[in-house]
Amino acid sequence: MFRLPEEHRHKFRTPFGVLYPEISEVIPLLEGRTVYTVGDVVTSSLIDIGFSPEIAIIDGHTMREPCRHTPILLAPRIHVKNPPGVITDELIESIRHAVRDAPMVIIVKGEEDLAVIPLVIIAPLGGIVLYGQPGKGVVVKEITPDAKKQAQHMLALFTRKEKKPVGDTPTFK
Repeated sequence: MFRLPEEHRHKFRTPFGVLYPEISEVIPLLEGRTVYTVGDVVTSSLIDIGFSPEIAIIDGHTMREPCRHTPILLAPRIHVKNPPGVITDELIESIRHAVRDAPMVIIVKGEEDLAVIPLVIIAPLGGIVLYGQPGKGVVVKEITPDAKKQAQHMLALFTRKEKKPVGDTPTFK
């Protein structure tokens, strides 16, 4: 499990990608691309405009309140636990599985906000990740080699919690 220390949390308030006020503004970017979503509202909004993500990671909440816009996707589901402020090994493995066997919905018990980081690291180049920035819009992150490096740098700010020690910089593929 990777835990985000309190002293680094402020670094994750800045959008990890380009912020668009309305999801309708991202439609031209989606054509012919593999799209991944993190968050109930952005996933539901995307479906409402006629796009279905290859992978949707949702938790049934928005801004820690029950979400009335939880999307209904006809795709296999994986249920995982992921507490706030962490990225569990279970979440990472579910993302790996979903990338191999898409389409897939990952339903998180806990919080899915940080799932963008392992998703960018694991998903193939050329895809696009969409996630909501509450009260501001939707963030679009194209999966490029640079984006993968940025996500690895973000992950390196986390502390690794496990029974046996790991290397200096946590990485996974």
